[in-house]
Amino acid sequence: MPQTRLNEYQVILASASPRRQEFLREMGIDFNVHIIDIEETYPNHLEGAEISDYLAELKAGGYKNKLGNKDILITSDTVVWHKNKSLAKPADKDDAFRMLKTLSNDWHDVITSVCFTTKDHQRTVNNCTRVKFRELTEEEIWYYIKNYNPFDKAGGYGIQDWIGLIGIEKIEGSYTNVVGLPTQLVYKTLMAMVG
Repeated sequence: MPQTRLNEYQVILASASPRRQEFLREMGIDFNVHIIDIEETYPNHLEGAEISDYLAELKAGGYKNKLGNKDILITSDTVVWHKNKSLAKPADKDDAFRMLKTLSNDWHDVITSVCFTTKDHQRTVNNCTRVKFRELTEEEIWYYIKNYNPFDKAGGYGIQDWIGLIGIEKIEGSYTNVVGLPTQLVYKTLMAMVG
């Protein structure tokens, strides 16, 4: 298998996201998980992919000096970009409702940046997917918020959750990117790094 070229490397995923971890497992990539807690703040002038790039690189910063010669650290960040504004993880139920109400019956961009850091190099890539919600009723939005966990997800929703199944009308681009990891791009980048 092509990914056996990674066997001599130690892939470290700095993410607590079960979705990102599952994707790497399904891609046949052996990895360890190392959680990096940082305050996800960024300069106000950044927009769209600049935000997710910045945060993915910020997450790598605290670990870079600890990397060995054969370590590859993967950090990532997902941004929901709508009407020239970033929708982060909702603070509470009302915030989640407000986000989903504004996304209802409209298109938005989901941008995931992935930063690959070794002892000597750093490379950041990103992917953008366009997503269109149909018009959601208030009852549907509240049902989702009360029965699922939108508080750890950018934009207040997971495409793989109930709200995605019943509410998403169209998608242009990578589905896995919206879940939280553009798997095709991650694989391509890793393979290029290990030759």
